[in-house]
Amino acid sequence: MSLLKFTFRNVVHRRFLSLLTISAVAVTVAFILLVSLAQDSVEQGAKKGYGPFDLVIGAEGSETQLVLNAFYHIGAPTGNIPLTVLEQAKMDTGVDKAYAMTTGDNYNGFPVVGIEPEYFLTRYGDRNLERGTIFRSTGEAIVGSYVASTLNLQVGDTFSGAHGLVQQEEHEDEHTAGNEGHEEEDGHASFDYTIVGVLPDLNTPDDRAIFTTVDYAWAVHGSEDNHKEITAILVKPASLLGAHGLKETLDGTNGVQAAYTSKAVSDVVNAVDQGSRLINVLTSLCIVLAAIAILLSLIAAVGERTKDAGLLRLLGKSKGYIWMTLTSEGLLITATGLVAGLLIGHLGAYILKDALFDQAGIQIDPFHWTNSHWMIGAGTLFIGLLSSVGPAFRMYRLSPLALFKS
Repeated sequence: MSLLKFTFRNVVHRRFLSLLTISAVAVTVAFILLVSLAQDSVEQGAKKGYGPFDLVIGAEGSETQLVLNAFYHIGAPTGNIPLTVLEQAKMDTGVDKAYAMTTGDNYNGFPVVGIEPEYFLTRYGDRNLERGTIFRSTGEAIVGSYVASTLNLQVGDTFSGAHGLVQQEEHEDEHTAGNEGHEEEDGHASFDYTIVGVLPDLNTPDDRAIFTTVDYAWAVHGSEDNHKEITAILVKPASLLGAHGLKETLDGTNGVQAAYTSKAVSDVVNAVDQGSRLINVLTSLCIVLAAIAILLSLIAAVGERTKDAGLLRLLGKSKGYIWMTLTSEGLLITATGLVAGLLIGHLGAYILKDALFDQAGIQIDPFHWTNSHWMIGAGTLFIGLLSSVGPAFRMYRLSPLALFKS
């Protein structure tokens, strides 16, 4: 009987204990894989989340809040700034491109973002829409691919937005604002958007937003020409020196701030890394428990098959063969748990990807293969081998008669 077949029969014979050990290894591998995919997605999403716009201008407040709202469509904006700031930014010699952005409304929980159409060309290049055309006049809108698939929106559909960045409206303001609050709601209800295009899969937070002209907010709220405001200005500087010069000029003047996008995103990633330390501790604990499960399984196997091993030795099998039977059993159990864990981990990533993208704008690629996979595989097999050494050595060092008599 071949070693592989002999090992397989031993594992099947102790199917209950083997299944428990395989489950422990699979859960550990799946958990580590999910954490690895999530961390990789955060890093990749952070890098490409803001494109070439290294500077963002908005109202004074938290730089992180400004950047997350402008590029990741998370949270509320820090406020509004005068439209005249846009002209000042465009006239700066250190600026290559500058685009106004208006936010503050939503449709079914997805943010409605006013942006200049040239933004898409600057950030994504000359990419065709999935279908339809770009918006050109007030009231026209294009939707991200995730929004279109989630709400089943098509070109030609119409909808009305709502004030705020969440679907459920706050009613408390209506009691304090009086007729003004009712007039604002009436303004949203009477302003219809027509979908003229659907964006392709961009694999950025823009997939879960609705885009329209910058002046939509002025049309909805009836802003006068001399009181027009915008939420933010996305700036692609001509150079790093140009970005620094514009920041020095605008930062802190008339309630305006200019923030380095990469710095704000790095602060968020660092905060995530701090929180991931606890996850790493839990991961280490899972690894230890899985190793203990393998070790206990093999110790039980030694106790059950001591006489069998002695009989094999009396029949002429070498010490190396006895060693290999225990070691290969541990590796077979570990490898089975590893494969199951990889499948469960990727399945879990596929199930959770929409919820994570909807809540945090982080898009996990459930079928993405990274170097972490090789490290997880090699580490798991090494732990299985290490756990097999002790029980195998115990049986290896006993004489054939002692094994048989025991």
